[in-house]
Amino acid sequence: MYSLLHKNVMKISKFRLLSSFAAITLFAVVTQWTMTQTLSAQTEPAAAAEEVEAEAEPVDDEKSLIDMYKAGGWAMYPLSFLSVLGLGLIVYNFIAVKPGPILQSEVLPQLEDALKTLDISKAKSICNENPAPTTNIIGAGLARVDLDHYNAEQIKEAVEEASAEELADPFVLINYLSVIGSLSPMVGLLGTVSGMVKAFNVIEAEGAGSAQALAGNISEALITTATGMIIGIPAMFFFFFFKNKYGKITSRVGRIVGDLQFTINTALTKR
Repeated sequence: MYSLLHKNVMKISKFRLLSSFAAITLFAVVTQWTMTQTLSAQTEPAAAAEEVEAEAEPVDDEKSLIDMYKAGGWAMYPLSFLSVLGLGLIVYNFIAVKPGPILQSEVLPQLEDALKTLDISKAKSICNENPAPTTNIIGAGLARVDLDHYNAEQIKEAVEEASAEELADPFVLINYLSVIGSLSPMVGLLGTVSGMVKAFNVIEAEGAGSAQALAGNISEALITTATGMIIGIPAMFFFFFFKNKYGKITSRVGRIVGDLQFTINTALTKR
């Protein structure tokens, strides 16, 4: 019965986790697309006026973000996807990686009181009504408690098995930040290689005198490298930030479970 309920809780938790992450990612994509369309709409009307005034005014060498985005070439599209995905992961982990949702500290005194009186059914009920990694781990241990034939080793094994499963799930989305931090500079470097190949093709076709064509291709090479680093550096920083934060929380989980095991062992010896 407990295992069936535990699986249902796990499915609901994963569904909520994926739904939240999908909503954050969709919001970031829509926001970026809206900003891109707005900036593009602002630059298009201005282009006609700039052409008319080009003969009377000196040329402005400064480029807008949209111009730089377009100059980056094809590599800017996967880099944009990685940036949106990284932003969504960072926002989600700021919301999810907290002691409260993982530890459920408010129900721990109730669990301790129930175990002191050896009310195992009440303790199981509390765990089932408050699904979280910590309460799921405790519930897995309580599922193997038999007061007439108490075996501490079996409970310890159940807790270890549940810990490996429960504490691995939240870390998956933290680990994806490491993937983004590693992939972004590599995609940027690939765009750099692409831009340099185009530059050499121009030299081969037109000679070294075509400075404007060379500048465009070299610009593509440099922009993609810089963009990849801009995305990758924050992603790696937040990966280690959330990894260390999650490590502290999981160490508290181990201590809480150990304290409750000690409580039930003490209650049994006094019985």
